[in-house]
Amino acid sequence: MVTVTVNGEKREYEAGTSYETIVKDYQGQYSSQIALVTVNGKIRELFKKVKKDCEISFFTVSDPVGHKAYVRTAVMLMIKALQDVAGADNLERVKVEFAIGPGYYCSVKGDVKLDEELAGRLNKRMKELVEADLPYLKKSYPLSDAVEIFRRQKMKEKEKLFRYRRSSYVNVYCLDGYYDYYYGYMLPRTGYVKYFEVLPYEDGLMLLLPEPQASDKLPKIQLRENLFKTLKQSDEWGNMMHIGTVGDLNDRICQGNINDIILVQEALQERRIGEIAEDIVGRGGVKFVMIAGPSSSGKTTFSHRLSIQLRTYGLTPHPIALDDYFVNREQTPKDENGNYNFECLEAIDVERFNKDMLDLLAGKTVELPSFNFKTGQREYRGNFKTLGPEDVLVLEGIHGLNDAMSYALPNESKYKIYISALTSINIDDHNRIPTTDGRLLRRMVRDARTRGTPAKRTIGMWGSVRKGEEEYIFPFQESADAMFNSVLIYELSVLKQYAEPLLFGIGKEEPEYYEAKRLLKFLEYFIGVSGDSIPKNSICREFIGGSCFQV
Repeated sequence: MVTVTVNGEKREYEAGTSYETIVKDYQGQYSSQIALVTVNGKIRELFKKVKKDCEISFFTVSDPVGHKAYVRTAVMLMIKALQDVAGADNLERVKVEFAIGPGYYCSVKGDVKLDEELAGRLNKRMKELVEADLPYLKKSYPLSDAVEIFRRQKMKEKEKLFRYRRSSYVNVYCLDGYYDYYYGYMLPRTGYVKYFEVLPYEDGLMLLLPEPQASDKLPKIQLRENLFKTLKQSDEWGNMMHIGTVGDLNDRICQGNINDIILVQEALQERRIGEIAEDIVGRGGVKFVMIAGPSSSGKTTFSHRLSIQLRTYGLTPHPIALDDYFVNREQTPKDENGNYNFECLEAIDVERFNKDMLDLLAGKTVELPSFNFKTGQREYRGNFKTLGPEDVLVLEGIHGLNDAMSYALPNESKYKIYISALTSINIDDHNRIPTTDGRLLRRMVRDARTRGTPAKRTIGMWGSVRKGEEEYIFPFQESADAMFNSVLIYELSVLKQYAEPLLFGIGKEEPEYYEAKRLLKFLEYFIGVSGDSIPKNSICREFIGGSCFQV
């Protein structure tokens, strides 16, 4: 017998008892499905077995790590079911491309018609597999054996990925004869995937799954046409450069083509910035360019580069940070934990902002404020502005797309831009890279460089940052006149050099350790690249340093 301690309570189990069996004794204490356990501080999947005395705790599907496990498990279930209904020989490639809200868009190549009839059969087959409660069997294979398994299943991108793997063994999952590789933990059985729906979407399929905050409900699909179009454009850029996965990128790096990749990607972004500038000028009467986006999306560098493009049309842009209109610190609202809430609209002096902007429109001279973040006070330092015929204000801040921020300004005078770092490559076809991972690494590197902030603190704050984005930025993104994806297809190979030492500095005793370990494992897939060849005006420079702009 072994002694298992949970929340201070000790129970005895026979050695070899699965954690799934132990979980059943505690599931009633949790409102969400338990997905994973930690055993003496190490995450373990539920099909693993207890071997000696230990202390365990639980992650549910409402926790980030548990929700990611639910998503992976559902993706493998969907691909297995798709092979069953369409025939594996008829499927050339199934790729999980990107997330649109609670849905995961998948492209499918092969002799298959993606319509309502297929979706109906696919959902039915997935439900049959769930009801059968089949196990996900995990086995560690020698690298050469794993490559052979995926070669037989026509998963060429996994062959390419493992070409650069340092470990000599690979963990492979098997579901009813279908083999796959997943980066991260999985749930033990198909019966755990209780909520899902697959729908035809554009020219592919959308796998709809519960969100962490409502793990027992299936949300409605979110039709975000502008976001989808922007993501598809980034995919097309990747296809044009023949880079769709990390294996593709590593191949190009090893071939000595990284400088070409950098120059082409930067040129594509510059072309897109130029298109946006042309649209602004073509509109006529635009006096306020409103730029908004989530944390670490590269808003500052983008605003500088857009300003340069506008100058080529004879306009005179003036950058203004909406943060300069923060109310004084003592007037800042507080959140439910008693901390200052700098993300809410009420943290901005909206009335003063609108008065100043209307005065500028009327031809008046206005003294614009600057916010002193050290003293927490708004200051006036003689920054006077008068708008001439060719002057344009380039306004950057998280509330830029919210009309409540600029309620008094005529709509025809505003041009709204949404910018985000929308990751455009996958680890492989079935393992997408969450957009939030790239932004977190960007912020971690920048905060360490500019503020001396340890990675532990950046990771610890990330949850509240993401909460603010969900509430104050994402709901308004579809109202933008233009969207811009700031991700550079090569950047994770560059950020790797800067992020790894920061992540290694997080100790096992820290609550942020699990996330640090996950990110370190993720970065192992990439071959590192020096940032020496990156242009000085690149968005990447905003994070690694060396920018020609004041960022």
